[in-house]
Amino acid sequence: QGAQIIVFPEDGIHGFNFTRSSIYPYLDFVPHSLSGKWNPCREPYLFNDTEVVQRLSCMALKNKIFLVANLGTKQPCEHSDPRCPSDGRYQFNTNVALAADGTLLATYRKHNLYFEYAFDTPPEPDHAFFDTPFAGKFGMFTCFDILFFEPAVNLIRQYNLRQIVYPTAWMNQLPLLSAVEFQQAFATAFNVNILAANIHHPTLGMTGSGIYTPVKSFIYHNMESYGGKLIIAEIPVITADYNNSLGSNERFRENLHDSCRTFMSTLLDDEVCFKEQEEIPGRVSEKGKEESPPTFYAEMMYDNFTFVPVWGEKGELQVCANTLCCYLNYQRAVSTGELYALGVFDGLHTVHGTYYVQACALVKCGGLSFSTCGQEVTDATALIDFQLWGNMSTPYIFPLLLTSGITLDFADHMGWKNNHYFLSKNRTSFGLLTAALYGRWYEKD
Repeated sequence: QGAQIIVFPEDGIHGFNFTRSSIYPYLDFVPHSLSGKWNPCREPYLFNDTEVVQRLSCMALKNKIFLVANLGTKQPCEHSDPRCPSDGRYQFNTNVALAADGTLLATYRKHNLYFEYAFDTPPEPDHAFFDTPFAGKFGMFTCFDILFFEPAVNLIRQYNLRQIVYPTAWMNQLPLLSAVEFQQAFATAFNVNILAANIHHPTLGMTGSGIYTPVKSFIYHNMESYGGKLIIAEIPVITADYNNSLGSNERFRENLHDSCRTFMSTLLDDEVCFKEQEEIPGRVSEKGKEESPPTFYAEMMYDNFTFVPVWGEKGELQVCANTLCCYLNYQRAVSTGELYALGVFDGLHTVHGTYYVQACALVKCGGLSFSTCGQEVTDATALIDFQLWGNMSTPYIFPLLLTSGITLDFADHMGWKNNHYFLSKNRTSFGLLTAALYGRWYEKD
């Protein structure tokens, strides 16, 4: 079909449920530092135990296509090496990138392992990228890596990369970490194109692949069917010098010249826009005095979020935790009887990985009681116009916008203004599931 590059998912070749020793027969020896000097298809005799990478290399050569795949690899080590495992070898979760002539261009060994006891963490994070004639440089990392500074963020920043290949075996976790939701947010936050290949395994909650640009997505997410799908798309190359206030996260505090109106729809006049953020918006009762909706706590993504309910057809809300305050202005088209809540979390996430999160999230609750807020919800009917903003302490904000049926939408406006990050949308195409600012404060991990 004329594709120039194809990306395969993580664990697609060897599968799951291995121990360190049971995976051993499936591991290839792939030299880590020979990138660009070896063609496994044409020179199979150079190294032993390279059957898998030979086959991949021949596929690339025969079809004249760049190919990225994930496999298990091994590397012998000396017992004099203090990090050398007792069995005398390292075992890595590895991506290989092969050129259209079969040459091995780059290898990447996964750094942030997710309960992968068969594999070792490499001594240093790999910064892996390779060059192509059709889109310049592609960076490469795997699955859980996307949530961390090393290597993902550092790789993009240091080498000014604009295209990313991303094999993954991602277990969806709603409301904030569904695969397609976070993949899109990453593409938007860093102003990159991402080719994300997720393994399709609905019983493990693994589904959701896509080809993402900062402004458009081609995705497949299907929890019902066992057939996967090949996604093919033609997308514009983002050139390295093309920059905007999202892509240049480092300079986020300098890009504040946009007028307030850019971020806030005409629901708000300038007066409201520039009023002190300290004022707590609330509901005005018949007696004319401010009446704030109740604050409650509920667990979301294993974190203890502080919530306020989103009641009525329209309103202004604020909710705070630690140093983070989140604000919401909203207007509903029709009352649908669904409960929504605005939640805040500012703290260390400690379940299934340890990392510091600052999050402002507007979510649909699982039912009508407060305790259902934070539950995994896949369908919604409410169409809501909103502005969501928070005084985030980190420049790394991933804007999430997920709609009914696990579909994606794009915000009308987003960006920094007066040390607050804003996200606004007038009317999503489908019912709103999640609108969130998912901030990662890497220094506090």
